[in-house]
Amino acid sequence: MTAAVVAPAENTDDPGLSHALRRVERRAQSRALLLIAPLFLFLLVTFLAPIAMMLWRAVADTDVAAILPRTVAALRIWDGSALPSESAYAALIDDVREARKVGNLASAATRLNYDVNGFRTLLFSTGRRLSEASEGSAKDALVGIDAKWGEIETWAAIKRAGGPLTGFFLLAALDARRSADGTIAGVGDQQAIFVPILLRTLGISGGVTLLCLLLGYPLAYVLAQAGPKIANLLLILVLLPFWTSLLVRTTAWVVLLQREGVVNDGLLKLGLIAEPLSLLFTRLAVTLAMTHVLLPFMILPIYSVMKSVPNTHMRAALSLGARPGYAFWRVYFPQTLPGIGAGVLIVFIQALGYYITPALVGGANDQMISYFIAFYASRTINWGMAAALSIMLLAATMVLYAVYNKLVGIDRVRLG
Repeated sequence: MTAAVVAPAENTDDPGLSHALRRVERRAQSRALLLIAPLFLFLLVTFLAPIAMMLWRAVADTDVAAILPRTVAALRIWDGSALPSESAYAALIDDVREARKVGNLASAATRLNYDVNGFRTLLFSTGRRLSEASEGSAKDALVGIDAKWGEIETWAAIKRAGGPLTGFFLLAALDARRSADGTIAGVGDQQAIFVPILLRTLGISGGVTLLCLLLGYPLAYVLAQAGPKIANLLLILVLLPFWTSLLVRTTAWVVLLQREGVVNDGLLKLGLIAEPLSLLFTRLAVTLAMTHVLLPFMILPIYSVMKSVPNTHMRAALSLGARPGYAFWRVYFPQTLPGIGAGVLIVFIQALGYYITPALVGGANDQMISYFIAFYASRTINWGMAAALSIMLLAATMVLYAVYNKLVGIDRVRLG
């Protein structure tokens, strides 16, 4: 009996067919790209481009260089160890006189006033009195008008604003500044403003997120375990805040927490307090109001994950002898971690940017960083500072998102 010899299978791949399939795939991809192109352009024009332009203001610095070009050029080689040369003083006199004729000195004065308080007054008073300056050197003329022109810090401010790019606003957002010799140092605890505000923002957001988790997880569990009719009713109650304006919900807390409000009135009638409590314009009021607004964003992701967890897992653990609490912690709870992570991320990121609620129910020491972004953007029209604070908020959000992705990746590896 002879053994059958099996010949190797011939390669039946057709190069023409493969090329045709790739061509069809490329056409399908091109059609898909064309379909999403309008949406991409819409997002680019209405969302991405405005945000990029706003953030660009944090590093762009062109006003002073455009209005005082000779002075900025003369200070480029200045090392900041001593007063600048006579040519820098003469250049400033020429620039200020020309700017007054054109009428654009205000822009440079405003920008320099961000760095050194009183610089706007200094620049305008110098411009008015230049015609009264005595004959002699330019340095003597300017110092004779105002002694501040004999200080290194005055000239350092002009050099820092020379552009076209600057780190002034970003450093100011971190409570730091660059000296005349180029070194970077903190402004000191007495003048530090924005880092404590950022820490306060993170603290309030973290507290609200934790409170939402402590309240939202049991509520989501009740929703997931309830029957269809009760679950639908409870879900409507959870979604009800979405149908009410944020301003209305926050104003309702003002009515509840004021000295003559519902809460104080109820506590007085119960005899729990002797006089009304100061509940409004406190950190407690901010936390309660924000938790009320953001609680549905914690419940819904956890609830959606809980609904996908089979009940048979818990029954199997109990049938194998595990106690209910132990079975819940080791079997049920780990399967709900994706919902917890999504809820925490959504609530925390939204809480970071809250403005209306702290502004209405919080005090001066309860305002978050978004309040100061709005202040610089709408009241002082300091777009550079508003953009720098926005970058701080964006950086905090991106760090949180990176940590979340890292933790999710670790959990996936463990579950795998």
